Amino acid sequence: MRLTRTLALVCILVAASGCRKTYVVPEAPMPPNTILLSQMMRQLSARPGFTNTLLDEVDKGSKAGAAFMSPALIDELRKRILGSDWQGLDRFPGWTMREINPTVRVVGHVAGKSDKLEATAAVHPGAPASEAQEHEYLDLGPYALNNAETISLDEPSSLPPFSTAGLVTDLGDGVVRGDGPNDLAPEHAENQRLADILNRLAANKLEGAKTFTASMAETPTTTPQGLMQQLIAAGATVTVDDARYFANFAHVHYNGEDVMAPFWIDSQLIVPESGGRHLLVPASHAEYEWHIRLNPKICAGLCPRINADISYYFGVDGKSEWRTMDTLDQPWVLERNAHEYTGAQAVEVTRLAGLMTVAYMHLHAAHPTLPFGGYYALGVCQDGVSAIERKLTGEVTLFPNTADDALFNDARDAEINALMAAIPKDRDGLPPEPARIFGSLPTTNFDAITIPGLAADLNATYSAWKSGNLNHDHSARFYLALGIGLLLGFILIRRKRRSA
Repeated sequence: MRLTRTLALVCILVAASGCRKTYVVPEAPMPPNTILLSQMMRQLSARPGFTNTLLDEVDKGSKAGAAFMSPALIDELRKRILGSDWQGLDRFPGWTMREINPTVRVVGHVAGKSDKLEATAAVHPGAPASEAQEHEYLDLGPYALNNAETISLDEPSSLPPFSTAGLVTDLGDGVVRGDGPNDLAPEHAENQRLADILNRLAANKLEGAKTFTASMAETPTTTPQGLMQQLIAAGATVTVDDARYFANFAHVHYNGEDVMAPFWIDSQLIVPESGGRHLLVPASHAEYEWHIRLNPKICAGLCPRINADISYYFGVDGKSEWRTMDTLDQPWVLERNAHEYTGAQAVEVTRLAGLMTVAYMHLHAAHPTLPFGGYYALGVCQDGVSAIERKLTGEVTLFPNTADDALFNDARDAEINALMAAIPKDRDGLPPEPARIFGSLPTTNFDAITIPGLAADLNATYSAWKSGNLNHDHSARFYLALGIGLLLGFILIRRKRRSA
C-alpha cells in the first residue's frame, strides 16, 4: 500500500514536470526595418549553397565578440536551419554556460591543451611576443615597436577617412554582412590616430620596444594615462563610459532591413508563472568608450586639435586594445552606460587598459596556440571591463566572465592578474547572480527592449527577484528529480527493512 502511494506521488510529480506551459517564441512586435534571422532563413535556406556561405561568414566572428561560435555551435546552428527549426533559431542556442563551456574547451583539446589550459604551453611566461604576434594581436597603425619616435598631436590627423572596405561583404541574394558608418565616422581619421597612439604608448612596456612619445604643445608623454592627463590639463573634457550592448553575432542585413540575431544564454533563472521555463537572455557586449572634446575658449588655441571617440575591449580577434567605433549598430542592440568616469577616474581606467594591453601580449607569447586567439580562455569582452569595474566601484555587474585564472600567472602583470582573479567566473557553469544577469543588459527600462518576448520575461523575473520570490518557482527538472529521489529513497528503505 505504501509503495502504491509513493508511486502515485512520483507519477503526480512527473506529470507536473510535463505540464509546463507550451511556449511559442513570439515573432512580433518588431522594430521598424528589422527582420528576425528565422524569417530571413525561411526564405533563403533552400537556395543552394546559401546556408554554408552565411555560416562561413558567421564563423569568422563578430566585431562585438560575444558569441562563442565554436565548431559545435556552428553545427548546431546549421542543424536548426536545415531542420527548419525556426523557433529554436530565434532563441539560438539557448544553452547554459555549463553547456556552452565544453563546446569551446574541446577546441583547446584539439590544439593540444589540457582541460585547465595551464601555463604548460610551448613558451614559458616571461618570453617576449614574437614580431608576428605583435602584428596579429596589436594594431599600431604606422608606429613600429622597433622605432623610437615622437608624434605631435598639435596638428590634425593625416590618416584616410572612413571606408567600408573589409568591413562589409555582399553575400548575394540580397544579404549583406557588416555595417556602414555611424555619426562618428566623419572623425574616423582622428579616432584611428588616437587609438593607434594609445596602443603604441601602452606597448612601451613590451620587452624590446623602443620608446614612443606623444607630444602636445611641446609637452611629451610616454604612457596612455599621461596623454589623458595632458588632454585634461589642456582643457579637454575626457569621459570614459562603461557601455553595454546586446551582442549582434551575425551583423547581417537582408534587402535593406536589419536582421535581428542575438546569441541567447540560459540564465538558469525561472520566469515566474511560466511552468518552469528558464529565462533566456541575449549575450551582451561590454566595452570602455573614451569621449574627448575640446573647449577652444578654455585653451585659447593652445590645445591639440583632437575631438575623438574610441573604445577598448578584448574581442574575438584576440586583440585587447583601443579601437575605433564608427560603424552603425542595429537599433535593437540598444546601449547603456553603466558607469561614467571623468577626471582622475578616467585617467585610472586608461592606465589599467594600457596594462591589460601589455598583459594580453604577454599571454599571447606564452600561449601562442590558444583557439580563437585566446578568446574565452583569456576571457571575453566582459572580463576586462569587469576587472576594472571592480577596481573602481567595488562590484561586478557583468555576465558571463570566462577567463582561466591559471593562465594569468606572469609576474610582470601582477596587478592585472590580481584584478582578473578577483572577478566571478562562469567557467564551471554555476548559476550566476541575478545582479550580474540584469546588470549586463543594455537598458534598465525593459519595455524599451524590442526583441519579441524578452521584455515580458525580464519584467516578471526582475520583479520576482526584487520581491524575494525568484526561487519560489522550480523547473520541470526539479520536480522530476524530486520524484525520482523520493522513489529511490523509498526503495532503499524497503530493502534495508527486508534485510534487517
